[in-house]
Amino acid sequence: MREIILDTETTGLDRKVDRIVEIGAIEMVDLMPTGRTYHQYCNPLRPVHKEAYRVHGLSDVFLSTKPTFKRIHGTFLRFIGDARLVAHNASFDIGMLNEELDRLDLDPLKNEVVDTLQLAREKHPRRKHTLDALCSIYNIDDSRRTLHGALLDAELLAEVYAELRGGRQFGMQLDMLAQPEGDEEDLPVRVRPVPLAKRITEKDVADHRAFVATLGDAAIWRNYV
Repeated sequence: MREIILDTETTGLDRKVDRIVEIGAIEMVDLMPTGRTYHQYCNPLRPVHKEAYRVHGLSDVFLSTKPTFKRIHGTFLRFIGDARLVAHNASFDIGMLNEELDRLDLDPLKNEVVDTLQLAREKHPRRKHTLDALCSIYNIDDSRRTLHGALLDAELLAEVYAELRGGRQFGMQLDMLAQPEGDEEDLPVRVRPVPLAKRITEKDVADHRAFVATLGDAAIWRNYV
């Protein structure tokens, strides 16, 4: 299954007033990152609250040179497509994205959404559920996370999400290990067009036999000569 792990940074917490300043997203298929990512800073066209700046460190001066959400929304929507969206405290991130889309008179996201905060509360009811706390629970290295950053947080969340879903084996396809009896004859025989060259020479064989002869009659290697 294709899933997009995403995170946003904003000018503040009021979705009706505040704006998105950064989007980070990681593509996963069957709980494994594919290497495809999306990352974009956005000019919010409004000041960043001091509290938000202390969280992500993105200043008004830095963001003033970046494209607006209006300019980048198309590439973002094409990247996520119809994949399942995964976010920590998803109602906030998806709510902010939908507000940005509404300002452009566009429909809200219709993707299925998974909230890792809710998953964590169900799996670890007596623990803290921040991203840092979950990284600690699963021994995920978050030492790079001195400030919040959308792409880094999405990368960490991708690892956390895989653990919350039961680890990497959750998405592995093991059909080849579960072939029903009698199906072997139906499998095509693959013949290598050019046989592999022998890696053991006649001299190697002779040297091995000579070495085994020095080990005595009880040496188990005599069974394989």
